Amino acid sequence: MNILIGTVLIGAGALWLWLQLPNEEWRKASYRASLDTFLFTAPRVIVALLGAGFFAELLPEDQVRQLLGSEAGITGVLLAIALGPLTPGGAFVSFAIGAAALKAGASPVAAIAYVTSWSLFSTTKIFAYELSFMGRQATMVRIIVSLPIPFVIAGIASLLG
Repeated sequence: MNILIGTVLIGAGALWLWLQLPNEEWRKASYRASLDTFLFTAPRVIVALLGAGFFAELLPEDQVRQLLGSEAGITGVLLAIALGPLTPGGAFVSFAIGAAALKAGASPVAAIAYVTSWSLFSTTKIFAYELSFMGRQATMVRIIVSLPIPFVIAGIASLLG
């Protein structure tokens, strides 16, 4: 239900903003940009969701529970944090893997730690974008400053879960 409410609110806000555009030319351009984004994103979402479903079925649940489940404790969270940066691809891949791991028995804390770690330290993003745009020094400072964040988020998730 929360997803439906959020979708309606975002849709209403987008419609209101679209109506605030100054003329029909801008509205057509925004419509075209939205359609292009949808056509770019939709196939990736479909493939990621199918891949997550297949991946979840292939994951051995007993091993996932042993390595990333609640009984794995801090070791499972540390493993999830270590695996995050190694995941190739974008959000469609990492969130699909996180969802598949949850379905296969990973603890929510481990899944949250994994996605947080991927978000902050994805080697794909660091090498493809961050180093080239921000340079080595800024990238290293950002990484060092961000190092404790997955641990802090996992701790908070553990307290709340």
